[in-house]
Amino acid sequence: MSYFKYQSKKIYYTETGSGEPLLFLHGNTASSRMFELLLPLYQDRFYVILIDFLGHGRSDRLECFPADLWKEEARQTVALMEHLKLGKIHLVGTSGGAWVALNVALKRPDLVGKVVADSFDGRTLAEDFAEKLIKERAGAKMDEMGVGFYQWCQGEDWESVVDMDTKAMVSCAEGGLPLFIKPLEQLSVPLLLMGSEEDDMCRADFLDEYQMIAEETDAQMKIFPKGKHPAILSNAEQAAEAIIRFLE
Repeated sequence: MSYFKYQSKKIYYTETGSGEPLLFLHGNTASSRMFELLLPLYQDRFYVILIDFLGHGRSDRLECFPADLWKEEARQTVALMEHLKLGKIHLVGTSGGAWVALNVALKRPDLVGKVVADSFDGRTLAEDFAEKLIKERAGAKMDEMGVGFYQWCQGEDWESVVDMDTKAMVSCAEGGLPLFIKPLEQLSVPLLLMGSEEDDMCRADFLDEYQMIAEETDAQMKIFPKGKHPAILSNAEQAAEAIIRFLE
């Protein structure tokens, strides 16, 4: 259990395992806890690093989340990578963390080995993203399992974290903000796109979107026929096999 300072605030991270460094980036309203159950699948082969972005998990809280949240979290990730001084680090980002991982690779390719982008919408947000998000979050806050996940990841202030995240994402979608700091075709590191056909939290045409990204970036793709959001959890063992094969 460790912390490092970023703009006068403390960001929580952990390190375990041995081998090439591999940093997991969590999605919106989640925290590094979502990866803890997956550690046995990776820590024998990689030096695994987990991070709680500011406002999440065991990191310091924020008064509000910025609309360009994934770009800001990329800056936090770069700060951690510079702090660790491990050279090139592989990145696995899931859901919102996938945008973070890609932004890190676009911003600082000198710090990145390979990138896995799991279960995300791609280059843009779907037209119904904001409407769908508001409905999904309202349902999750009334669902026992949804609330349990939020509490497990965030603690007792989970509802505040969820509400701030929802507001930021709706602002991003309605404002049509660019999701990447540079055009995605400028990506210069190897990329694996991963997802599940049954994922109802990604845009309906995400497979077409993945194909377009692959054509722009020469990315590989691994799509599972079964499993919910995100694929890295719902297809844990198969996803680990695909990720390890790609990274090694």
